[in-house]
Amino acid sequence: MSFSSEVKEELSRHIGSSRHCRIAELSAIIVFMGTVVMEDGRMSLYMPTDNALVLRKFFTLLKKAFNISGSILEETEGVHRNGRILRLVDIPQEDLETLLKATRILEQGALRDFERGINMVVTRASCCKRAFLRDAFLCIGSISDPNKGYHLEFVCGSREQALQLKEMIGSFDIESRIVVRKKYYVLYVKEGADIVDLLNIMEAPVSLMNLENLRILRDMRNSINRRVNCEVANITKTVNAATKQIDDITYIRDNYGFKDLPRPLKEMAQVRLEHPDATLQELGTYLDPPVGKSGVNHRLRKLSELAERLRT
Repeated sequence: MSFSSEVKEELSRHIGSSRHCRIAELSAIIVFMGTVVMEDGRMSLYMPTDNALVLRKFFTLLKKAFNISGSILEETEGVHRNGRILRLVDIPQEDLETLLKATRILEQGALRDFERGINMVVTRASCCKRAFLRDAFLCIGSISDPNKGYHLEFVCGSREQALQLKEMIGSFDIESRIVVRKKYYVLYVKEGADIVDLLNIMEAPVSLMNLENLRILRDMRNSINRRVNCEVANITKTVNAATKQIDDITYIRDNYGFKDLPRPLKEMAQVRLEHPDATLQELGTYLDPPVGKSGVNHRLRKLSELAERLRT
């Protein structure tokens, strides 16, 4: 099972404790997954049958919030929406009207256009925003494998839906962006810390902890790699510098000799040839009297300058 599926499995089991939160969840499921048709004053609700998690939660919420029982009429003719076939929900007309009025999909006898999103009155409270975001993700959300990168998104059918979600997420101080992908408006969150916060808001603690553990392991790996790369770079730099110093000193010895060198430079040249792998600090301890790192570096630089003059 993918990480995205694990998150949705956890969210599908979480039901809001308050009736108003359950209404917010129902509104998210209906707007993002269902459709309502009105013919001759009679309303019909259609839902997809290819998402068992959403369908099971929808009927659970319906029972808990309104004590309404319903089912899908598989044999009836379906309607098409966004490439899906939706089937009729078997629910009494009076109960359906109660549901649609509570979710503000039916107002003053008229059905709300789903492309306009929801009536924000439904998510006026912070807890209702959490509930709505939870089921919005269940319907149209996805999250990438944390081992490969951090990316969470909601695929909305209209710009207004995406903007509403962006406003809700922004109310929790989480930054999100909208991009157009084919005919959809995709709201996405890229920062790992923001995705963790959003999972917390949607109340998915198990998925949150799994993501945090993966983030810690990934950050540790990256930190170790950076340190190793830095050490390798420093070692390479030290080896290259020592190799050049030895080449310069060997050139001076073969073409000029050490006898006419000032005593400090002569001693430095001999010590460097005797200890080709030593660091500057170690070289300083071999001199008599001992010299600090900057003093060793100064003498080696003088030897290199002399070698360059001899070469030219």
